[in-house]
Amino acid sequence: QVQLVESGGGLVQAGGSLRLSCAASGSIRCNNAMACWYRQAPGKERELVAFISRGRFTDTADSVKGRFTMSRNNAENTWYLQMNSLKPEDTAIYYCAARNTGDTVVYWGQGTQVTVSS
Repeated sequence: QVQLVESGGGLVQAGGSLRLSCAASGSIRCNNAMACWYRQAPGKERELVAFISRGRFTDTADSVKGRFTMSRNNAENTWYLQMNSLKPEDTAIYYCAARNTGDTVVYWGQGTQVTVSS
């Protein structure tokens, strides 16, 4: 049974930073999986923010390019999203999603709230 648990959200002023964590348990392994961070703001569609591949290739959405960085720690079996220079428009619930290599099932976390004040 796979479980993803996001943490690290909170309230921060514009220009500040937060580091989100996505801790994985069960059969999923960070070094043999890909993962993404999504976010959903009130009244808006879910948006893909960043992803990391099995080989640690990463990319981010244009809206967060240069400010957000996704990474992982294999020993901790955890994915991270480092968010710098936060803007009020970054306010959303952030979700982690991951899939094992060779599998089709995508697992989702419960989300963590990020609120950026002006």
